[in-house]
Amino acid sequence: MRFLGFGLVVLAGCVFMADVAVGNVNEKTYAERLGWAAGSKVVIFHVDDVGMSHESNVGAIKALEEGIVTSWSVMMPCGWVPEVKTYLQKRPGIDVGVHLTLTSEWNNYRWFPVAGAKLVPGLVDGDGYMWDSVREVVASATADEVETEIRAQVDKAIAMGIKPTHIDSHMGTVLRHEYVDRYVKVGIEKDIPVMMFGGHLQHVGYEAKGHEDLLRQLAEKLWQAGLPVLDDLVTKPTTAKDYAERKAQLKKLLKEMKPGVTQIIVHCSDAGEHFKKISGSGPARLAEMKLMTDADIKAFIEKEGIILTTWRELKQRRDKVGKEAQAAK
Repeated sequence: MRFLGFGLVVLAGCVFMADVAVGNVNEKTYAERLGWAAGSKVVIFHVDDVGMSHESNVGAIKALEEGIVTSWSVMMPCGWVPEVKTYLQKRPGIDVGVHLTLTSEWNNYRWFPVAGAKLVPGLVDGDGYMWDSVREVVASATADEVETEIRAQVDKAIAMGIKPTHIDSHMGTVLRHEYVDRYVKVGIEKDIPVMMFGGHLQHVGYEAKGHEDLLRQLAEKLWQAGLPVLDDLVTKPTTAKDYAERKAQLKKLLKEMKPGVTQIIVHCSDAGEHFKKISGSGPARLAEMKLMTDADIKAFIEKEGIILTTWRELKQRRDKVGKEAQAAK
């Protein structure tokens, strides 16, 4: 995922948030509200862009099987999704969501909307591919078209046997104020957790400065609908080119992280020569794959007492909390 100015220019326009009563929601973290002990640091290490390429799939599998990654999300319009399906048939318990994809940003590798250009003409450029930027999507696509495509991508995943544990956003497009209510609407209707954050916002708060209250209102709306949400989101855990510096950055992040449920987004690809024909981001994606499989990082997480979780577990815990609340009435 990549946020463009994060766009809470984005959430500031959400028309449905005014009726949400937040109350004293921030007295407890969402981790506590989901049943973890006070002070718990609960983390989802999440691989975006699964299905984008063979190298992306290999990297995601390695990070999951050999490392600390606990969750994926799949780009349903992309050409390597069938390979993901084949793998998941052998590993049906994997935490995997739909990485709602409304842009096609690489020069020589493009994809089409799942719903088809005739149903969502505002989502395609003159060549029939999805636009290569969020700005162009916003300028051309209606909220109805975006909702149609969101539903098509989720329905395609389900039809392929991929039961989504959550939905999230490629490049942050569905978090734009023009579309975010449709994103939330589909998640609530289908009872699929929606990637949203509304706790202490330690890291994503820097990107959403000035809109923290709106985020918390939106997160609480989802919580009241019976869906789990995050306290925080980390969109770029490391930035250094040197691997040792990347490792130090990740350890510092984990050490200084506030209690709560935090999702840390990584892009793991076993990127080689072929990946260079898609994107110049291969070295960074390869480094993140190595970080996720680094024994030293795993040992550090265990030493710090950090709890690793999945969206599947978050939903199970939210369901349990809801049942207990009903029984107490």
